[in-house]
Amino acid sequence: MPEALAAKARPGGNAPDPRFDWRRVAYLVHVSRALDKLEEERLVPEKKVLYQFSARGHDMAQIMLGLQLDAKGDAVCGYYRSRPLLLSLGVPLEDALGSGMGRAGGYSDGRDIGVVFNFPNPDGTPALPMCGGVGAQYTPTAGWAQAITYYRDVLKDRAYQDAIAVVLGGDASVATNGFWAALTIATTQRLPMLFYVEDNQYGISVPSSYQTPGGNIAKNLASFGNLEIFSGDGTEPAEAARLAGLALDHVRSGKGPAMLRLSVPRLQGHSFQDTQTYKSADFVDEEWARDPLPKLKSYLVGPLLSDEEWDAIAAEADAAVEQARAIAEGRGVADPETVTRHVFFEGEMQVQGGQWSKGYTPPAATDVPQGEGQRINMVTAIRRTLDHELQINPRVLLFGEDIGPKGGVHAVTLGLQEKHGIERVFDTSLSEEGIVGRAVGMALAGLMPVPEIQFRKYAEPALEQINDCGTMRWRTNNRFAAPMVLRVPGGFFKCGDPWHSQTNEVQFVHNPGWLVAVPSNAEDAVGLLRAGLRGNDPVLFFEHRAMLDDVWARRPYPGDDHVLPFGKAKKTREGDDLTIVTWGAMVPRCEAAADGRSADVIDLRTLMPWDRDMVLDSVRRTRRCLIVHEDLRTGGFGAEVAAVVADEAFLDLDAPVARVTMPDIPSPHNPVLLDWAVPSVDRIRAKIDELVSF
Repeated sequence: MPEALAAKARPGGNAPDPRFDWRRVAYLVHVSRALDKLEEERLVPEKKVLYQFSARGHDMAQIMLGLQLDAKGDAVCGYYRSRPLLLSLGVPLEDALGSGMGRAGGYSDGRDIGVVFNFPNPDGTPALPMCGGVGAQYTPTAGWAQAITYYRDVLKDRAYQDAIAVVLGGDASVATNGFWAALTIATTQRLPMLFYVEDNQYGISVPSSYQTPGGNIAKNLASFGNLEIFSGDGTEPAEAARLAGLALDHVRSGKGPAMLRLSVPRLQGHSFQDTQTYKSADFVDEEWARDPLPKLKSYLVGPLLSDEEWDAIAAEADAAVEQARAIAEGRGVADPETVTRHVFFEGEMQVQGGQWSKGYTPPAATDVPQGEGQRINMVTAIRRTLDHELQINPRVLLFGEDIGPKGGVHAVTLGLQEKHGIERVFDTSLSEEGIVGRAVGMALAGLMPVPEIQFRKYAEPALEQINDCGTMRWRTNNRFAAPMVLRVPGGFFKCGDPWHSQTNEVQFVHNPGWLVAVPSNAEDAVGLLRAGLRGNDPVLFFEHRAMLDDVWARRPYPGDDHVLPFGKAKKTREGDDLTIVTWGAMVPRCEAAADGRSADVIDLRTLMPWDRDMVLDSVRRTRRCLIVHEDLRTGGFGAEVAAVVADEAFLDLDAPVARVTMPDIPSPHNPVLLDWAVPSVDRIRAKIDELVSF
C-alpha cells in the first residue's frame, strides 16, 4: 500500500483505534492461546486430539478482521489455522474443542478433522465449510461474492448492499490453482471480495520464495488490474487495525476486490508433530520477538486497560476454556450407525446452502410424459428445459466457457443469454476449478447454479471442488449443502480422441454425494435435468455427444412439469431369454442388437442411485445378464452391476454375467479405430447369442 494512503488511515495520537472492541480482541486472543496450550500440553499427549494446528502468532489479526464482519450477507472461508477468526464470529468454545476431539456434535459429529471448520451462524456471518485441500477455499468464496452482486443488483435485495466475502489463506496457498482462479473471477467481475493472506514465510517447511518470486505476493500483484493491495505487519496492533479497516472499507464501498497481506510469525510448527528443524535458531528467536500478544498488551495497557484488567481478561479466558473442556470431554462419540446418514438429502433440511433452505418449494410435477407432436432432439429438449426453469425460478444461473453469445460448443444454450440476460447466463474464464468452485459458493448462498464443463475430460482440474461439494452435506453433518446441476458433455461423436470423447462416469459415482444422470434420449433428459434443477442435491448431468442430435434419441417434449425420479430405470424392450443392462449411447445399440431376440433391455438412466430392483427382478426371471457400456472395462460401472447380480442373484443364473465394453484404452480418433473400440451392434449381438446358447 502507498505510504500516503497508509498515513491517511492512522488514528490520531496513540489511542487504540475506536472502530475495534479492544477488550473483545484481547479476550479472544487469550482464548485462542489457551485453546492452543490446552491441546498441546494435555489433549494431544493424552491422544484426545489427533490433529492439532496452533494459530499462535496468526491470532490477533484474524480476530480484528473477524470482529468487523457484521453485515447481512457477509461470509468468510478459512483454512486449518483460522480458528481465531471463527472465535470472533461466536463459535462455541465447546464446539471448537469437541470437534478437535472427534466428539459428537460440533462441526461434523466426529466425521471430519476438527480443524476443518464450518459455522452456519444464521444470525451472523457464516464460516463456509473449509476443506482439507490447500487453496480449495478461494473459488467458493468468489462464488459467494458473485451471489452477493446477484442478490443486490438483479434480485434487488437491499440487505446485501454492503455485504462482502472474505477468504483466508497462507502464503503457500497463493501458488494454487484455486487462488489464481478466484483472483481472476474477482477482478474481472469486480466482486466484493477480500483476500486475506497470512504470510508466515513458510508452507510447512518450504520457504515462501518457492511459492512466490521474491516471497511477497503483495509486491507481485501491485499492478494487477482491479485489485487494491494493503500490506504490512500483522503483529503490530495499530498497523493491523489500520490496514484491516482500510481493506474492509474499500471492498464494502463497492470499489472492487482487495488483498490484505499481513506478515505474521508461525510460533509453533505447521502441526503439533512438526519440530521446525528446518528453521534456524536465530529465525525462531526473531519470530518470537514478533509475538503479537505482548505487543497487544503494550498497546492496550495504559491507554485503555490497567495491568489488573489485562490479567483479569486472561484469567477469564482461561476459565472459559477450562469450562469448555469439561463440556467437550463430557460429550460422547456419535453412534457409528449414524455415520452413513446425510450423504444425500433425507428430508431433514440443511441449515445453510441451496434454494430449499431459502424457502424454495418445487412446483407440482409428474413422471408421466405429457408431450405430443413433433419429436425434438436432445439439444433442443435440454435448452427448452433450461429456458423454462430460468423463466420460473430467479435463482437459476447458467455459466461456463462459451455458453453465452456462442450458445455453447454444442449449441445447448443458444439464445439463452439474449433472452435472460448476461447476469443469468454468462461466460467464464478458462478454469474448471473456477467454474465449479464458483458454483459451490453460489449454491451455499442459496442460488441454483448450473455450471457447464465443456467436455468430460476437462473436469479433471475441478475434481477437488467436485469432491468437496459432494461430501459437504456428510462432512458437516447436514449443516451445509451445495446443490447444483453440473452439465458435462462427453463420449464419442463422429470420431473420438483422448480429450473430448471420454466417458468415465464411474469417477463421479465414486464421489460421494453426487447424483449421476446419464439420459439416452430427449424425454429422459428433460425429466432428469428438471429433477436436478428443482432438487436439493448436487447432480452430475452427463450429456452424451452422440445422442444430442441422434435420430433415435428424439422424442416429443414431455411437458414443463415432467420430472423423473433418480434411481428409476426404464425397460425399452421386454423379453424372456436375457437381461441387457445399459445406459447412454449404448441403449439404441443394445435395442438393435436384441432385434429378433427375446430380451429385456434396461436403460438405467441414472447411475447414482441405480435401479437394482428392476435389474435383479429381470435377471431372476431371464436367468442371464449382459452389461454393455462405453466406458473402459476395468473398474467401469458395469463391474458394480455385475458384482451385485453375482452377490444377490447367483443361484438364479444359468450363465456367467457378461460385459461388452471399450477395451482399456483412451478413445481413438480415426473413425475406423473408434468403431472397433466402441461396443458395436454386431459385438453386442454376438455376446447375446453366446449367453443364450450357454
